Amino acid sequence: MKKHLLLFFLIMMIALPGPLGAKDKKFIFMASTIGPIDAGIVGALEGCFEKDTGIRVRHVGAGTGAAMDIARKCNIDLVMVHAKALEEKFIAEGYGTERIPLMYNDFVILGPASDPAGIKGMKTAREALKKISEMGSLFITRGDKSGTHISEMELWKAAGIKPTGPWYITYEKGSEGNAPTLRFTDQKGAYTVIDRATFLALKKDIKLEVLVAGDDALLNRISLIPVNPQKCPKVNPKETMIFVKWLTDPKKGQKIIQTFGVMEYGNPMFFPDSIAWRKSQGTK
Repeated sequence: MKKHLLLFFLIMMIALPGPLGAKDKKFIFMASTIGPIDAGIVGALEGCFEKDTGIRVRHVGAGTGAAMDIARKCNIDLVMVHAKALEEKFIAEGYGTERIPLMYNDFVILGPASDPAGIKGMKTAREALKKISEMGSLFITRGDKSGTHISEMELWKAAGIKPTGPWYITYEKGSEGNAPTLRFTDQKGAYTVIDRATFLALKKDIKLEVLVAGDDALLNRISLIPVNPQKCPKVNPKETMIFVKWLTDPKKGQKIIQTFGVMEYGNPMFFPDSIAWRKSQGTK
């Protein structure tokens, strides 16, 4: 988290008006949830977009809730996030214009190969989390109101469980992202809910295994939300929407998403999710 915020402050030094500098109209600031940044796809998309258009995009990484809090200060043009309830609240407050589907992957429930709770192969996250709770097996949560944490809490709620007790541990550095949380979980030989992209990126370095996957409740949808210029007059809506349209174009951003990670992992880390939105805009 610290390194992402340091980048943000450096960007602000360049971009803020007045004695610190003047904002380049061909420069887009994005606040993004940390998972896609750590996976490498955010940098890949930004680099290809700049090569195609000459428009620079720079980002700050934070959990979904924190990313939208940064955008509420009106220094950000676009957010990339993954928590529907928080996204809808952000828009209802007038800070965002609309939720635009970009890509998705899924969350998985990871745990040690010994699987002390006996959840391997269960078909639903609900029954797996119930078993973990009943057994009091060690479980690590980010606990930071990030999109990952909120999704995890929704899964516990669907299971009818309010997780508490010595078996349920909040990682004190959870706000730094999924990768540090997963490494900590591996050290503890515990269970956790994490996105598949993070697991694939760290698979060679950890011993944890995917024990439960494939439940629709585990889908992880990532959205774009342009910041509303009526609420934040200094944002850059023109170039932001050029970026949004490029990201959602099946021959550009969506094609990169479709193939990202295949060479290294044998499977894509994310899947395109913009077809329905483009149709709603009258665009193929």
